[in-house]
Amino acid sequence: QPCLPLMSPGGGWHCPLRVSSVLNRDVKHFGKQHLFDGSEETCWNSDQGTSQWVTLDFPRPVKVSELQIQFQGGFSSRLCTLEGCRTGEELVKISELYPQDSHAMQISFPRLLHRFQVEETVLDKLKITFGSSTDFFGRVVVYHLGVLGERL
Repeated sequence: QPCLPLMSPGGGWHCPLRVSSVLNRDVKHFGKQHLFDGSEETCWNSDQGTSQWVTLDFPRPVKVSELQIQFQGGFSSRLCTLEGCRTGEELVKISELYPQDSHAMQISFPRLLHRFQVEETVLDKLKITFGSSTDFFGRVVVYHLGVLGERL
């Protein structure tokens, strides 16, 4: 099967999504819904604090093979930790990614020796933790988050 978006704008596949925080609790302007809306005008903006995160609970098992992320430069994460599990199990670490502090779209490349690589794993839940923010207050701003793979 081809590598398809597991989340997409207006997307047909509902997936419960949680985030660690939203700047000033302003969900309308900075909420989680903006991670996957396909708009270059909107973003998820976390509040300050260490270790911001996003979790996705897929309705059925998936094999994640690629991650796409677009931060706002100056509000990115030097370390993204991916954890996943099957339903009823504890989260386990899958990959550590080292994004650049840039506004450019960054794409993980499976099966290649690259500093931004996702280990293919079958899971029902995915947690992405943004550690080591480039912002002094620990805020993270994400304009686009793409999770690609296979629906099983």
